[in-house]
Amino acid sequence: MTTTYTITMKNCAFFARHGLHDAEEFLGQRFFVDAELDVSPSMPLSDDQIESTVDYGVAFEEIEAIVTGRRRFLIEALAQEIATALCARFPQIRRARISVRKPNAPVAGVLDYVQVTVDHVV
Repeated sequence: MTTTYTITMKNCAFFARHGLHDAEEFLGQRFFVDAELDVSPSMPLSDDQIESTVDYGVAFEEIEAIVTGRRRFLIEALAQEIATALCARFPQIRRARISVRKPNAPVAGVLDYVQVTVDHVV
């Protein structure tokens, strides 16, 4: 029997400088990331060992390093890089669904945020 489960991290918040416009790089803003990670443990869960799963503290640090690192013009590219990095860091991840929200998107209108979701399947 194979066990799989999902780890969900919601509203991870970071200050960064992503976007197409120069003002977005100059001013920066908060970005929010959700990570939904489908995991197939490397050892039985009954062994109760962190090595068999995804350490979500380490996963958060990986996300933070990417979001607060170099500027990306597209949040689509940012989401894809996060998904790829998490799957590379944790071979137990079978699917990473990453959403990036940009609440202060430069749109001529009223909206709560712009969000992009990337599904990365290993």
